[in-house]
Amino acid sequence: MDSSSTIGFTGRVYSDRSVTTLLLSNLLTIVLAVLQQWDVHILMWIYCGQSLVIGYFNVHRILDLKEFSTANFRMNGQAVDATPGTKRQVAGFFALHYGFFNVAYMVFIATEVGASGTIPLFTVFVCVLAFYFNHRFSYHYNQSQEKGRVPNIGSIMFFPYIRIIPMQLMIVAGDRFAGDSLVALVAFLFLKTAADVAMHVVEHAMARGLFAGRTRLPD
Repeated sequence: MDSSSTIGFTGRVYSDRSVTTLLLSNLLTIVLAVLQQWDVHILMWIYCGQSLVIGYFNVHRILDLKEFSTANFRMNGQAVDATPGTKRQVAGFFALHYGFFNVAYMVFIATEVGASGTIPLFTVFVCVLAFYFNHRFSYHYNQSQEKGRVPNIGSIMFFPYIRIIPMQLMIVAGDRFAGDSLVALVAFLFLKTAADVAMHVVEHAMARGLFAGRTRLPD
């Protein structure tokens, strides 16, 4: 990325209001985690909820496309045209594959939580709801910012995986290394927030054409 792209990228980070709402959603979770002395397993459920919210809005993002590119994008080894049928197929494939991915993650969490006591359902719901409103705002805000561009549908399909995998690896690492230390837990939460924000920025920078990439569905 050249210097002019770097300047443009940095400017968007500071001017992107969806970054602010994302930081506030994460801050709410951090504050409640400290006040209620949560363990990492509770946070896993919250961030799994965030992951599902991201997937929900990505399905809408695919289905709402008016114009899109299918360059370097293949389904079952074949090039595809930018048609409404392609859009529906990609949305369906994503929903199914991403759904299974998250179900597997929930099974992992449920196994981990087995001996960890009860879950504060109301506060977990409040945190997930905060992320829902954040991503709802981000969806509409970035839709207006990206108006007039022709995105690659394959890139859009893969964005959520790029977004959530570093985030979830960070919190799993917190489970392994934080133990009962509140300081370590908060440190991992801030690292998770940093990964979350960084992936959010990269995702929308890619959507606005600051980065180039090749995408392909599995054969």
